[in-house]
Amino acid sequence: MLVNVCRLILAVTFILSGFVKAVDPLGTQYKLNDYLAAMQLGTLLPDFVTLASSVLLSATEFCLGIFLIFAIHRRLTSRLLLLVMSIMTLLTVWIYVADPVSDCGCFGDAVVLTNGQTLLKNIVLLTCAIVIWKWPLDMLRFISRTNQWIVINYTVLFILFIAGYALYDLPQFDFRPYHVGANIKQGMEIPEGAEQPEFESTFILEKNGERREFTIDNYPDSTWTYIDTKTIQTKQGYVPPIHDFSITTTADGEDVTEEVLSDDGYVFLLVSPHLEDADDSQIDLINQIYEYAEENDYTFYCLTASGEKGISRWRDITGAEYPFAQTDETTLKTIVRSNPGLLLLKGGTVIHKWSHNSLPDEYELNKPLEQLQLGQMPADSVPQKILTILLWYVLPLLLLTVADRLWAWSKWLKKKKDSNSVYNLLLKRKKMRKKIVAGNWKMNMNLQDGIALAKELNETLKADKPNCGVVICTPFIHLASIAQFLDQDIIGLGAENCADKEKGAFTGEVSAEMVKSTGAQYVILGHSERREYYKETPEILKEKVLLAQKNDLKVIFCIGESLEEREAGKQNEVVKAELEGSVFNLSEEDFRKIVIAYEPIWAIGTGKTATADQAEEIHAYIRSIIAEKYGQAVADDTTILYGGSCKASNAPELFVKPDIDGGLIGGASLKAADFKGIIDAWKK
Repeated sequence: MLVNVCRLILAVTFILSGFVKAVDPLGTQYKLNDYLAAMQLGTLLPDFVTLASSVLLSATEFCLGIFLIFAIHRRLTSRLLLLVMSIMTLLTVWIYVADPVSDCGCFGDAVVLTNGQTLLKNIVLLTCAIVIWKWPLDMLRFISRTNQWIVINYTVLFILFIAGYALYDLPQFDFRPYHVGANIKQGMEIPEGAEQPEFESTFILEKNGERREFTIDNYPDSTWTYIDTKTIQTKQGYVPPIHDFSITTTADGEDVTEEVLSDDGYVFLLVSPHLEDADDSQIDLINQIYEYAEENDYTFYCLTASGEKGISRWRDITGAEYPFAQTDETTLKTIVRSNPGLLLLKGGTVIHKWSHNSLPDEYELNKPLEQLQLGQMPADSVPQKILTILLWYVLPLLLLTVADRLWAWSKWLKKKKDSNSVYNLLLKRKKMRKKIVAGNWKMNMNLQDGIALAKELNETLKADKPNCGVVICTPFIHLASIAQFLDQDIIGLGAENCADKEKGAFTGEVSAEMVKSTGAQYVILGHSERREYYKETPEILKEKVLLAQKNDLKVIFCIGESLEEREAGKQNEVVKAELEGSVFNLSEEDFRKIVIAYEPIWAIGTGKTATADQAEEIHAYIRSIIAEKYGQAVADDTTILYGGSCKASNAPELFVKPDIDGGLIGGASLKAADFKGIIDAWKK
């Protein structure tokens, strides 16, 4: 629950953040430039690099959010999210402390946060990212792994198309105060009763060579000489959405702001923050629009922050005859995300915006604006744009998800339907495989007690024949004595280990040949206790397997994962690596002589047992990788035992599973009655 709540919080935030940046890549570029300027790196990177970084940042955020929603590449996505949030949190700590920018730009112009709010937000998101990074596999999948590539490719193409379209034309969503439908004049007004800014003045005065500062409250007498005044703002007060819009003609320096905003007719404003960088590919069309404005008595200005030199150069290049006016550079960049861009006003209200790539031509401007649709407020609303986005992006993915889940459900139904018809076949295959219950005595019981237990088992199973093969694997010192009276047609005898050397000066070791000479038929190799306590490597075990088979011993080869590996979801990787490291080198003929024992290390001697479904799942996986290596026929004939706190109470539930062929029993094999109870599970 915690992981999936954190996942939802992060996904929604990243999708929103990435999308609002993608619909306004130029705005994101301007914010990146602000950061670079604050770091004294303003001139280091060219504009095309910061613009590419803007698009890449928005696409990365959006894709990570979508991948999180669909739980795609859960481990990789969670690590990337943690990396991104760690960097972002450190950045916002710096912003909060140094205050180089007033708004982080996390959500573009859609949602403006203070630096303190941004830091708090990122601390919450970083906490969520840590939770997901810790338990990535607890995120529920909404789409199968085989179809994830569709979501990945479609998401990347979609967000790049959104950013590319915004760069070519204009942002699909405009969150700025100059959006279509906004009245600029009203946006500049301060409402009645709004909070006013507060200032404090300090007066610097001098007397007898001494300078001191005074406030209005303690202003001294006239014997002091006035030097200077310092005024500082102590309270921000209400700031209107539009507070820096002004138009000053370059011809005579006249402020025509009020005239333009109060004009009841139509006003064309050609907007270019810097004419030196403006796109001049549509100069003919711009000149035609100016001529159209002249013919219909509409006001036309080119607003720019360029100086006289830049304006003269533009006139020379384009033959422009329209008047120019000065406006603040930042304001112009905010008005329209195009250089140049065109604005149409009426009564101070924004009626239309065009980028230089989508300017109206003579076919559209064939009548006065009063008679054209262009002269009216556009009908497309924000809800309509949102619906369009949903139809183009969300709907296809929703349909894919539903289809994917229906397909998974239909496969499950088919499996259930076919289960009855294949059940007998599974049983037949299972009967083809040898069923074995093997006891591993480990380092328990002296010789006398071991002989007594073996005799009791021998007599018990003679009287009540088992439905499976039975093996007891004893310490070395028991083997020769027990072999003398054990009926090995009923109970097979095996050793718990053998050396990886054939013979020689290896004091204390027991070779495979020695084991065979006692009368034993089996040997356990690769047990987790040998791997852990005696550091037996895959190479050592490979040698042991070869020597055991050379001496005609049947190998019970143990594999299994630790608790840590199980919790990390690595059990399949572990068992596959253990098989590949020690027995997959064998020929098909020799591998057929191997008995596999899956032993979850976390369930050996702990009292914990893998559920029957968990055991069946890993047994089926083991059989599948054997099939990949040696073919399905070999896999179907390979006996796979379960070893891990198996006892009489849970053996029937385990042994009924189609891929579990018996058990490798530890502690429960040290008492005849307990061991017999497990053996009898095959009769139930």
